[in-house]
Amino acid sequence: MKFAFLGAFAVSGLAVGVAASQSAGSATPPENASPIYGVTIPEGYRDWKFIAPAQEAPPLDELRAVLGNDIAIEAYKKGTLPFPDGSILVKLAYKRKQSTEFAPATMLGAPTTVQVMVKDSKKYPDSHGWGFGRFVDGKPVDLAQHETCLSCHVGNVRDHDYVFTRYAP
Repeated sequence: MKFAFLGAFAVSGLAVGVAASQSAGSATPPENASPIYGVTIPEGYRDWKFIAPAQEAPPLDELRAVLGNDIAIEAYKKGTLPFPDGSILVKLAYKRKQSTEFAPATMLGAPTTVQVMVKDSKKYPDSHGWGFGRFVDGKPVDLAQHETCLSCHVGNVRDHDYVFTRYAP
């Protein structure tokens, strides 16, 4: 009986220690997290569903594809606004280039950025529930660039839960 009690005490102490170390670790943002918001590039995002394309005019001169996780896709399909917590949007941006095989065609050039929006109204109450991340070569860009995310979205798409992209028919 005494050994069973000590064994249970040791196991519960180990569980508390593991939980404490995990919660302490999650309080520190990962190395590749965006400044301000702590957003990272989601695993498996390249397998997410396509929402819509976009073209950015010069000087950026980019082609973009926006992908969404299942929660975001369902919100788009139902026309749900605001987007529910757990919605994640990923924008892949590429330089635009003319096709060498078919002159009127434009093709993807070099990748430029991966941009991420994460909806979590509890974690991001000061930014209307959205966290932002912008990444070049898998690394977050500097603080100054992240400081422009919210103001651009607030200034332009307040009426669409701060999201520019509409679902492509």
